[in-house]
Formats: sequence, structure tokens, C-alpha cells
Amino acid sequence: MRHKIHRAPMAVASALLLGVFATSCSTEDPTDSTTGTDESSETSESPDASESPAEEQEWFDQELYDTQFEQRSATFEGDPEEPYLQYIDGEMTDTAEYKANGPMKACFANASISNPWRQTGWITMNQQLKDLQDQGVISEMETRDAGDDDNTQIADIDYFISEGNCDAFIISPNSTAAMTDAVERACETGKPVVVFDRGVQTDCATTFIHPIGGFAWGIDTAEFLIDNLEEGDKVVALRILPGVDVLEQRWAAAEKLFEENGIEAVDYFTGADPTEIKKIITDELGKGEVQGVWMDAGDGAVAAIEAFEDFGADYPVMTGEDEMSFLRKWEETGLTGLAPVYSNFQWRTPLLALQKIFAGEEVPKEWVLPQTPITEDERADYLEANDGMPDGHYAKFGGENLPGYPEVWQERQIP
Repeated sequence: MRHKIHRAPMAVASALLLGVFATSCSTEDPTDSTTGTDESSETSESPDASESPAEEQEWFDQELYDTQFEQRSATFEGDPEEPYLQYIDGEMTDTAEYKANGPMKACFANASISNPWRQTGWITMNQQLKDLQDQGVISEMETRDAGDDDNTQIADIDYFISEGNCDAFIISPNSTAAMTDAVERACETGKPVVVFDRGVQTDCATTFIHPIGGFAWGIDTAEFLIDNLEEGDKVVALRILPGVDVLEQRWAAAEKLFEENGIEAVDYFTGADPTEIKKIITDELGKGEVQGVWMDAGDGAVAAIEAFEDFGADYPVMTGEDEMSFLRKWEETGLTGLAPVYSNFQWRTPLLALQKIFAGEEVPKEWVLPQTPITEDERADYLEANDGMPDGHYAKFGGENLPGYPEVWQERQIP
């Protein structure tokens, strides 16, 4: 018999449209966060169970939790066949002053392409760029990659500003607090600024683009595990690294629900290292049965499953991600699973936002994109749609109607 999930209280209607500019992705200060990237870096931590509930509590924000709880079932404006253009109705930005008469130059300050999620998005973004260049919307996109370094990205943004040849700025911040002043300097140029994926502590951007967020991920995944486990069952939570807001919020939401529903959960930082993941799972299985595995990102999901196989243990109930390696292993094993999504198709949206901005059309001030997990019933469709894609590819990349599909993604051509 399954036990009932204790649901969070619903937010008031106005909270549904709550802006989150003031508290977004940070790798610096755990008190500064709300929304951020799917996998932010490859930094490795020694695998050690978390022992500081007070420190973790800093990441929990009830108001934002309630907002994202409701946004999971919100009505999105736009065509569901174009999820990268959908948004939750709310405040719009008038962009008439930016209307252009010809192709314009975009300047992109990117945090990094240091992991498969960001690499998949970067490929998609470049194919979207080619399409808009063919349409005469964008002349070129000059890109500087910060390699996951705050100081480098600050210098990149300041370079673009001093160069003076940018008609618009796109910024995927490396971290929240450190990048805020640089984003504000870009805004002070009077040119449109598009922030996406991770946020900063200012609302000066023309639009801030992101999927629903980390709390939504944590709620979806914890509810799935709770629905498929019994009270008192044990879950091992595998986390990539500390200090990244969207990752911390995923765990903060999941931990809250596990505690409320009598699920024993122990969490470890893994650095997404397959060897460490296997060691952690093996050690936990040596202590007794493990009924569930929760992950804050899909990196290393296959290694976790293989640890159960090597130990001779029954497969766990498990949440991974929409990375192809997990979807394939999930199908192969028949385990009870869910693939949460931090919508990779968002990498198209900044350039499509510029298309609207250069046409003088309104854009959402906070552009919240859909974020819907892949269920077992949907898995076969996504496997078929992404047949031939490499393991590091993400099923909901949203680039099927772009130039170069599918070969560019199959060949993993990183520009």
C-alpha cells in the first residue's frame, strides 16, 4: 500500500507570476539563489553524507517553492509544438525602441560548455543562429566562453561593452552575485540584454529566460519516488556539487518531501564521477537494502544502475534525467524510473527573443519555459525520436526543425 504525499500549500494567485530576478543561480553565496543551470560544472567533491541541516536550510524558500509548485500545472502561452517559445503569462517588456532595419550583431557571454547538457544546448543555439542569419535577422554572434570562471566572464562582458560593436547582449551567467554588476553595466549601454539559464540580482535585463526551476524538479522527482516506495524505505541521493542554486533547490524540495513522508534519505556529493557513484552505492548496499535513487542531474545515472547490477541487488526506483544514456539504460533494465527535465531547448530562446526584440515586439520580462518530466509511457517515443543520437545528447533539446538536423547533433559537432 502506498502512502499519501503531504502536499505543499498552494501559493496565492499572485505568487504564480512572482519574479525571481533578485535571487538566481549562484556558485558563490548560498543565500542568493533561485534559478539556475542544469549541470553547472564538473567540480568534484569528496563523497560524504551531508551533515549540516542548518546549512542546507538556507536554500529553502517557501514562497518560491509554492510558486514553482503551481507553475508545474500552469497554462503556457504559445504553441506546444514550439515549447522554446512558450511562456507563462505575465509582465511584458516593450521593445519598440530596439526595432531594427537590418541584420544586427549579438554578443554572447557564456559561462561554459563544460558538460553534456551545455554542449547539447550550444549545438542547438548555433543551428538556431544559422537559421536567423539566413532570415537576415542576425548578422553574427560573437561568443566568449568563460570556462566556468567568474572573473573571466566579467572580463568578457566588459570587453563586449568597451568594444562597442554589439547590438545586443546574451548572457548565461556563471554565478549570480559575481555577475550582477557586469550585467548591469551591459544594461547601462541602452542595448537589449537577454539573460538566460542562470539569473543575477538585478531586473535590468530586457528578458530573463529559464525553465520553471529547481524546486519544481525536486517536487516532481520526490513525489515520484514517494508514490512508488513505502514509508521507511531508503533513498540514496546523488548530487553533483554544492553551492549551485538550482541544484541545491532540487535537493531542498526533495528532502522536505522525503522527511514529510517517512522516506529515509541520505545524500552525497559525487562530482558526477562514475567511480565515486559506484563506490557510494556499493557502500550503501553493504549497509542494507536501498530501494530508491534520487539524482539532481543525470550525469552518472548509468554508473549508479551498474552498481546495483554488480552487487546483485534489485533495481531501485530511480529518477535520472532526459540524457540519452539514462533513457536507454532505463529501457534496458525495466526499472521503475522518471526522467526529470531542465529544458535544454531553452538554448534556442535567447536568439528567438532577439528576433522579437529587433522586430520591436513585446517579450516576457521573465520568460518561464515549460519543464515537464519524461514518464515511462513517453520514454519509447523519445527514444525513437532521438534514435542515433549519442549518449550525451538530451531528448528534449528541441532542435528537430533546425538546419543540420539530425546529423549535426549525431556527430556532436561542438562549434
